[in-house]
Amino acid sequence: MSATNAAIHLDWTALPEEARGATLALGNLDGVHLGHVAVLAAAHQARPDLTLGALTFEPHPREHFRPDDPPFRLTLLPAKAAALAVHGARHVIALGFGAEMAAMSAEDFVELVLHRALGARHLACGPDFAFGHRRGGDVTFLAQAAEARGIGLSIVPHIADAEGHLSSTRIRRLLQDGYPERAAAMLGRPFAIVGPVTHGDARGRTLGFPTANIPLGRHLEPARGVYAVRATLPDGRLVAGVANLGRRPTLGGDPISRLEAHLFDFAEDLYGQELSVSLVAFLREERRFNGLDALKSQIAVDSEAARRLVG
Repeated sequence: MSATNAAIHLDWTALPEEARGATLALGNLDGVHLGHVAVLAAAHQARPDLTLGALTFEPHPREHFRPDDPPFRLTLLPAKAAALAVHGARHVIALGFGAEMAAMSAEDFVELVLHRALGARHLACGPDFAFGHRRGGDVTFLAQAAEARGIGLSIVPHIADAEGHLSSTRIRRLLQDGYPERAAAMLGRPFAIVGPVTHGDARGRTLGFPTANIPLGRHLEPARGVYAVRATLPDGRLVAGVANLGRRPTLGGDPISRLEAHLFDFAEDLYGQELSVSLVAFLREERRFNGLDALKSQIAVDSEAARRLVG
């Protein structure tokens, strides 16, 4: 399905009529992994006659309750909506999560948000879905409250493998441990960092390997090191490359990590444009080299390894 026509709605109190009366997948849906896809599919299968939508929270509730935590997001809202649209969602309703939403009772959430504002006709969620003040509403409560209002509900079992059930938490841990391929198997696609190309200090260009620099922003920081990557350009083209994710210890060190992607056989100006860089394979850990010549030699080795994998 096309990912071009999923509308993002930020104001649940003023939803357009075409977004109301849908069958909705519920949850934080961070990463839109295969478990989330199963919830979306269940929502559609239960009521294929209805528009398919997803209800999520923005920011992620954890960002509200623990603002000092390091960034942990697998997908920011636009990328999340695009991933949901690939699987058929036509509307993504992002409930603004702040003090007011956090204080709303589970009963009010069902009545005011799901029933009155959204006019939801069917809901689907995982067995652990919880909502309302202090997570006071669980799937048992939701089933009773939805039935009382004539709203259908599908509770979708976890998808599991030999290691346990699929979760955003597991995917984050795999990325932080340097296993992007295993994370991709759970996501159904490679993990990508999406952001604007910003100006760096042009050190990559002087080394003969010009890079597109992308700040991590609110994305999770995966394992620091060098990756084989594929970049999706704004016009949809895919370009293979090699990227360093980290703080560049050989070049004096940076206070925060960033992604620097060298795209193979590519010389166009990307400054200011949004790039999506998928981490295909982890090549090596970040380390400090004894001078620029040693670093330049290693980048050449890394580039050849990346070309073999993705080029």
